[in-house]
Amino acid sequence: MSLLVVGLSHRSAPVSVLERASLSADAKIKLLHDTLAAEPAAEATVLATCNRIELYADVDKFHAGVAELSTLLAQHSGVALEELTPYLYVHYEDRAVHHLFSVACGLDSMVVGEGQILGQIKDALALGQELHTAGRLINDLFQQALRVGKRAHSETGIDRAGQSLVTFGLEQLAVHLPVDAWAKGKRALVIGAGSMSSLAAATLARVGVAEVVVANRTAERAERLAEILVASGTGVVARAVPMSAVADELTRVDVVVSCTGATGLVLTGEDVAEAVAGAGARAAGTEGPAGLVPSPSLPDPRGPRPRTPAPQTPPGPAERGLTAGAAGFVDADVVARLKAAAEAGVRLADGGVARTIAPGAGAADGCPVEVLAGDGRAALTGVDANSLELHGTWADQGEAAAQRQPRKGARSQVDVAPVRLALLDLAMPRDIDAAVHRIPGVRLVDIESLAEASADAPMAADVDAVRAIVAEEVAAFGAAQRAAHITPTVVALRAMAAEVVAMEVARLDGRLPDLDERQRAEVTQTVRRVVDKLLHAPTVRVKQLASEPGGAGYAEALRELFDLDPQTVASVSRADAADKNDDSGRAS
Repeated sequence: MSLLVVGLSHRSAPVSVLERASLSADAKIKLLHDTLAAEPAAEATVLATCNRIELYADVDKFHAGVAELSTLLAQHSGVALEELTPYLYVHYEDRAVHHLFSVACGLDSMVVGEGQILGQIKDALALGQELHTAGRLINDLFQQALRVGKRAHSETGIDRAGQSLVTFGLEQLAVHLPVDAWAKGKRALVIGAGSMSSLAAATLARVGVAEVVVANRTAERAERLAEILVASGTGVVARAVPMSAVADELTRVDVVVSCTGATGLVLTGEDVAEAVAGAGARAAGTEGPAGLVPSPSLPDPRGPRPRTPAPQTPPGPAERGLTAGAAGFVDADVVARLKAAAEAGVRLADGGVARTIAPGAGAADGCPVEVLAGDGRAALTGVDANSLELHGTWADQGEAAAQRQPRKGARSQVDVAPVRLALLDLAMPRDIDAAVHRIPGVRLVDIESLAEASADAPMAADVDAVRAIVAEEVAAFGAAQRAAHITPTVVALRAMAAEVVAMEVARLDGRLPDLDERQRAEVTQTVRRVVDKLLHAPTVRVKQLASEPGGAGYAEALRELFDLDPQTVASVSRADAADKNDDSGRAS
């Protein structure tokens, strides 16, 4: 066995690199074809999720294999090799098996113990089988990984330590509130209808949202998911809409979960800003606890809301203390505070898990720009270029400072922030522009912020039990593979022995033609028993020795001692591999 894994994950690379290196469906297919075309690889498959990109291959040369697989990953991901190399990890033979089994059990996941990875491993095996790039080793390895993952979840409490990425993301949106209390009565938009989006929709229905709207490029899949949600018995109202309706739906909903396979942004900062402004326009004088507007398609479960007076004509520039500037009207006090903040190095304490700028909270947080617009947008339209540059500098400093702030401190910043629209982006590359967290009243949780939050997640006591299972299964898999490696040699030896018996019985027939059938059968059986007894102990013992670490040389010793034809051994190996592939079928 010469199993090699080359890859990168959320543990080895920043999300920005993972995002750029993500593989489309076509890229994965081309990568596997090119891997088999490369000299060192005999079989391969790729495991690509939002948290990892790993290429598994059976290679005959370690160093050549590492170089070739690394180069192929760089070529097909579009990230230059010299930039990708610092983030790559390599596992070989038993360490590679240990890595995949750990991944299958959720030990290497962003959320420890999550079970979604099993489906992704199954998909990786199915892709290798479909493209005929997965041979005996890859089939055996991934089938066993699926069994090990299921065993870990059934025999330990790892599920108590882990949860789905969807649930974890919703917890971060809810901050310190229980998810079901936070979600009750809300309206949600789910963009995408794949496995992760379907899980998100089902989770939202389970935790008590009032309505789920599903948008997908393929209408049939969106409609099917909506039908499943309605039939789930949760009482949720569900409907499907085309992707062209997303902009309008954004103004109606409280929560958005997006996970598509798009290579570009699905929601830009402009889309979200317009939606937040549109929600304010739709309110027509009604406002709920979170500043969100109930959809006219569903009675508001939070009850009637008080109406506010009709909007008055906004005060003119002079009434607001604005004076004419190079780019229009400029608030002299705003400019003064912008400059003072820049000189003093004031930074925004806003970062960590959920990124929110609350309407009206700018000055209190140290932002030198007042929030004047009624829809929660900063009144920057009339600010001159120099002032805008100072504001941009302040915001960029805040972004950098946020990375250095303790997460608990950052989290306290969002506890009091009213949220008009909560966004959960589970796609890689991202579906939602990361800059939307600067829009007042918007909270964004994405893969990057989940990675930060997961670093603080407690480990369950059952993790140790899962690690013990992984170690046991790795040893068993290695022993089975080494034993299987010598099996063709043993089969070839027994075939040669049977041939010798047949030749000697034929020679005996020529010398003793008067033997009747019963006598001839008895002689033949006796010779076969003698040969079997002579071969039994050596073949059993050689299998035991070969299953131990370092036992690969016993097969070669057996071939040398009995002068076995290498072609015969190879033909047995090929036949055995073909039988195994036929039996394995699709990933179970």
